[in-house]
Amino acid sequence: MTRPDFSKVDGRSEPFPHFRVPELLSDATAKVLLDWLDEGAPWTLRIADFYEQHEFSMLHCKLPAEVEHMVSEAFIADVGRELSERLRAPHLELVDIAAHRLVEGQTIRIHNDQISDDETHRLVVQLNRGWSIEQGGLFMVFERDEPDSVIDVMLPVHRSAFGFEISERSYHAVSTVYSGSRYSLVYTFRRAT
Repeated sequence: MTRPDFSKVDGRSEPFPHFRVPELLSDATAKVLLDWLDEGAPWTLRIADFYEQHEFSMLHCKLPAEVEHMVSEAFIADVGRELSERLRAPHLELVDIAAHRLVEGQTIRIHNDQISDDETHRLVVQLNRGWSIEQGGLFMVFERDEPDSVIDVMLPVHRSAFGFEISERSYHAVSTVYSGSRYSLVYTFRRAT
């Protein structure tokens, strides 16, 4: 079983606690996962007030054997421990692992993910084949709920990850996708009670 690689982490505290990991997954794991997301995943279109995307829960579907370790207790424990340690959070428990796909014309507008104490921390894993800036789908971080407050823009580099604490300050967005399919896995946790 392949474990997530948190050996190269860039942690930041502003404008909200977050960190980046350049190569969380192995090439082999990412390839198998991306092939399945392209060809066999059970996508459902979801339209909300600030986004439109295809999604499904990895906890509630049949996964290929080569991908099952991504939802194993050991893998989830590794992710939860890293989020907890790097973001100075108490013990965390898993809420869901969602797969997201954005295609041409889809975007995720500025939001902070804060809905309740049911979701407090996230790790977003990027899965994309040779993504270029011309394709759009850039991950953006904001100081506030205003487009002119953008302070960081990141290409969704294949196998990279972005971990953060959900709060009233955790504003982020994904710019419009112009071509291709932009995939991500979202590990959502909450503070254990």
